[in-house]
Amino acid sequence: MQTFCPTCACIADHPAHVLQTALRQDDLDTAMTLGLLDAQPCPACTSACQAHLLAARDARRVALAARERHRARAARLARIQLARAAARRPASTATTQQAAPALPSAAADALARALAKAKSRHA
Repeated sequence: MQTFCPTCACIADHPAHVLQTALRQDDLDTAMTLGLLDAQPCPACTSACQAHLLAARDARRVALAARERHRARAARLARIQLARAAARRPASTATTQQAAPALPSAAADALARALAKAKSRHA
């Protein structure tokens, strides 16, 4: 099936004409499916027609790159927010209590005797 260019008077059979038709109908989904990102203009078309296809291709590439940068930034900000939230959380009390060594019983008894002796002197 021969496709004529909808933009200029070109009658050559070239896949760019199908892309031009999709772009003219504002159907970017179809144009992307047909390979807009890798499109090469028809050499028989006018320079304005070729420029239109190249401009649409380049605009789509720029838009996709911007979307990828936006997604990467959003992911980076989410990671930073999680790290900050984790840093703000207090340490678990069970972990803190287990980390402090308990006094041996002999030392605890000696401390209790010393406290009792000190209290009796000041009383």
